[in-house]
Amino acid sequence: MKTSLNTLSRNQLLFLVKEAGQPAFRGKQLYEWVFVRQVDSIDEMTNLPKAFRQALEENYCIAKPSIYHRAVSKDGTRKYIFQLQDGALIESVGIPSGKKNERLTVCFSTQVGCAMQCQFCATAKEGLTRNLTIGEIVCQVLLVQEDFGQRVTNIVGMGQGEPFANYDNVLEAIRILNDPKGIAIGARHITLSTCGILQGIQRFGTEPEQFTLAISLHTAIQSKRDKLMPRVSGMPLPALKKTLQEYTLATNRRVTLEYLLIKGVNDGEEDLKALVDFCSGLLCHVNLLPLNDISDSPWKPSGQAVANHWISTLMNNDTEASMRQSRGSDIDAACGQLKNSIQKK
Repeated sequence: MKTSLNTLSRNQLLFLVKEAGQPAFRGKQLYEWVFVRQVDSIDEMTNLPKAFRQALEENYCIAKPSIYHRAVSKDGTRKYIFQLQDGALIESVGIPSGKKNERLTVCFSTQVGCAMQCQFCATAKEGLTRNLTIGEIVCQVLLVQEDFGQRVTNIVGMGQGEPFANYDNVLEAIRILNDPKGIAIGARHITLSTCGILQGIQRFGTEPEQFTLAISLHTAIQSKRDKLMPRVSGMPLPALKKTLQEYTLATNRRVTLEYLLIKGVNDGEEDLKALVDFCSGLLCHVNLLPLNDISDSPWKPSGQAVANHWISTLMNNDTEASMRQSRGSDIDAACGQLKNSIQKK
């Protein structure tokens, strides 16, 4: 099988050109054709010599995901299932916002499936198949942009998969999407969400770009977190907090703590006090999330009164907090929901 050029990093493309005996500027041209102009075939790269294009055709191609299924919510949110070259399926979401829907956020996936086994996540049911390539990540954003006919302004790595378990490909992809010569999404409008992979957080804090970090916390009580998120049980909360404090000190950037409120599971006064204590001395914003209705799950969302109480308590303890508005619930917009329902059918 031929290698798709959009699975390669910028440096790999430059090395490919060098190995082919082409002048260095051809590498820049090749990168622009693949990731900026997003051509569908090597033959479209008209400023490359014909002989070079023919040589590329022998071992390389341009392979992009295709839309396998598309669902549109009454609130304007669009959920996509993309099919990859090997037949694997992944999910992405396009979320318009603003008074005139002038902003467009894409929630993209970083892996086919996920190995983290978080009990509240529909993707956890399928396990991990493989990491996504650079091009498979970038193409999700560009395909959503094309479908909306509107420039993407924000991207969040909160789809299927653990971004820091596919660190190199994810970082290269968001750098391409941040490239001023390409789609040019501002670094502060690019967010990666992790379950709390300490080495990934430490490494992310050394990157030169001002990308944003979010942590899937969901409880600040260790015993509960071990049950809800078993694959990070070896990375205890005190170590996570210390790592986040070091991250904010090194970057001077606030982290977002994502907290899914589940009725009777993690929404009691004991849970709230533990969260207040975790946030103390940490530059952070707590983003409370409404629980999506996942089939076969016994869990239910907490009421609005609980969310309001949590927000006021956190704010009174000098921690900024807000409740994320639920979007696309009528089209199974939560991670893995739509894909699972389609596969069952």
